[in-house]
Amino acid sequence: MCMTKAVSLLALVPISVILAISFFVLVTLRKVSEKGIRAFGYGVAVLLWVAALVIIAGGIYKADTGKPMMPCMMMGKGPMPPMMDRSPMPMPDSHKVHK
Repeated sequence: MCMTKAVSLLALVPISVILAISFFVLVTLRKVSEKGIRAFGYGVAVLLWVAALVIIAGGIYKADTGKPMMPCMMMGKGPMPPMMDRSPMPMPDSHKVHK
């Protein structure tokens, strides 16, 4: 089945996970007193927000264009070619069968 515009709504799942992780990073930073770790934590939070924005932008682009990520292989190509000819499988000769 071809992907439709509604599939772009699935981008909400990784976005919510990433934003939840960034929330817990920021909550943890409130309890840290060392400045180096705080700077690293803020950097991680910013990178998580950027990742969420990239996913949001991809979902919006996907919903706007409506193009599937993978082309539909079976749409509009007509009947499938036969996988093999319809003749029955040849049976081995009984005198040529090895014991």
